[in-house]
Amino acid sequence: MDLAYTEEEEAFRDGLREWLARTLPTLPAPPSPHDWPGRRAYDTAWQRALYDAGYGGVHWEATPTQRLIFLEETEEAGAPYVGANFVGLLHAGPTIAAEGTPEQRARWLPPILRGDEVWCQGFSEPDAGSDLASLRTRAWRDGDHYVVRGSKIWTSHAEVADWCELLVRTDPDAPKHRGLTWLALPMAAPGVTVRPLRTLAGSTEFAEVFLDEVRVPVDHRVGAEDDGWRVTLVTLSYERGTAFAGEVVACRRVLGDLAREARANGRWDDPALRRRLGRLSAEFGALWRLAQWNASEAQHTGGVPGPGGSVFKLRYSHARQELYDAAADVLGDDALDLGRTWTRERLSSLSYTIAAGTSQIQRTIVAERLLGLPKGW
Repeated sequence: MDLAYTEEEEAFRDGLREWLARTLPTLPAPPSPHDWPGRRAYDTAWQRALYDAGYGGVHWEATPTQRLIFLEETEEAGAPYVGANFVGLLHAGPTIAAEGTPEQRARWLPPILRGDEVWCQGFSEPDAGSDLASLRTRAWRDGDHYVVRGSKIWTSHAEVADWCELLVRTDPDAPKHRGLTWLALPMAAPGVTVRPLRTLAGSTEFAEVFLDEVRVPVDHRVGAEDDGWRVTLVTLSYERGTAFAGEVVACRRVLGDLAREARANGRWDDPALRRRLGRLSAEFGALWRLAQWNASEAQHTGGVPGPGGSVFKLRYSHARQELYDAAADVLGDDALDLGRTWTRERLSSLSYTIAAGTSQIQRTIVAERLLGLPKGW
């Protein structure tokens, strides 16, 4: 497979670089990482700037390769991350673009692209995390509405979200993968209660969401009733296929910073540490090539990332943890200081082998869908 960029793609890169060089110096300082209303305002303002410049829809209107170039260049330039917008831009938006009706695309995509509306993800439940299809939040028809009862956990940015991509069980008697439905839930609906959760690092980007007889219009259903598992696989393919690609660039930048810190504090004299950082450099270089390969494959197969995204997500999750373990070695006693960014990132990295599907789930996907091994091998 040819991983070289075309002239059109290089022109896209050059235009993006020029715009970033003009725009980034004009941005205000970001708010505190714990000020989520402030973060929402900052992140949505950045999304509006991207929209006005013609880059708002890059996550699903551009080709997969252009999307990869966008992630690479914005990370290299130190541009703001999507932040509070990430579910809408990287998960819900691409899913609606791929599976929604023309009316749904017209209703939800423009506000996501402009930064007017923020989405959260209502998939995981207290007793249905890794085994997502065993979820128990129920929804039943009542005229032209679904009535929803249940709860969700680890709901990213629920406290500042306008909408939630919500997975519910509509047929309790069907096999667990066949009785699910994907709904767009308005977070302001009566019966929705949000309770923020504090993470190990002290942040509150996650929340519990309780749903008490919440009424959701039937026309907020994406895909057919009881076909939600298939629609959810589209969501997860984007989450695993391209959503983490920009973070590989960020990790490569951290590696360079670690090497400079180690030279400054004398730990560079340890040959085992140098070998470790060198191996991680090779690892993240290979991961970036894999991201390019996945983007190229998606470009030739309709734009939706395939199961190769699970290979990427599986290895990236562990490589990120290894990176910040190495950072702890470089920092020494300072690795216990929560004021250090690398310390907070090390705590955050612990979740990566769970988020977006556990490593065990990713291995099953690779075994069955890529290697063709039988179920339960």
